[in-house]
Amino acid sequence: MSILRLRSAIAPARRFASTISVQSTSSNLSGGSLGNIEASWKGLSSENQYEIYQQLEQIQKKDWKELTIDEKKAAYFVAFGPHGPRTPVSEKGHGMKVFAGTLAAVGAAYGVFLFARSQAPPPPHTMTPEYQDQMTEYMKSQNMNPISGVSAEGSTKSMRQ
Repeated sequence: MSILRLRSAIAPARRFASTISVQSTSSNLSGGSLGNIEASWKGLSSENQYEIYQQLEQIQKKDWKELTIDEKKAAYFVAFGPHGPRTPVSEKGHGMKVFAGTLAAVGAAYGVFLFARSQAPPPPHTMTPEYQDQMTEYMKSQNMNPISGVSAEGSTKSMRQ
C-alpha cells in the first residue's frame, strides 16, 4: 500500500489552501504542474504530493473521456509510478558494478590460489612419470591383479596419472 493511500485512510479529511472545481473541464492541475509531474514528483514535499494525490482523486471522479491527456498521465504516474515502495532497488549501471566486483573477487581468489601454490613444497618423487612407469613394470612382473588390472591380457593400463 502506498504512503499516500495509507495517509488518506488514516488521517481525517483536511482542506488545503488550493482547491479545485470538479465541474470544470480543465483544472488548476492541468497547467504546468501535471505536464511534468514525473520530473518534479521527487522534489515535492510530502504535503504537496498528498495534495496533488487528493486533487487527482477528485479529478478521476469525472468522466474519463473529459480528462486531458496530462491528467490521465499524472493519475497513472501517481498510482503506479516508480516512487515510494515501487522505487527501483538498483539504479542504472548497477549490473556493471556487480560484474566488476565479482570479477575482482574471482581474480583475488585466483591470486591467493597461485600464491599458495607457489609456496607449496614440490610433489613427492613417487609422482614423477619415471617412477610411475617403474611401478607399472614391477606390478606386471609380480602378476598383480591379473583379471582386470595391469597384468591382465591385452591391458594397456598404467600407474601414470
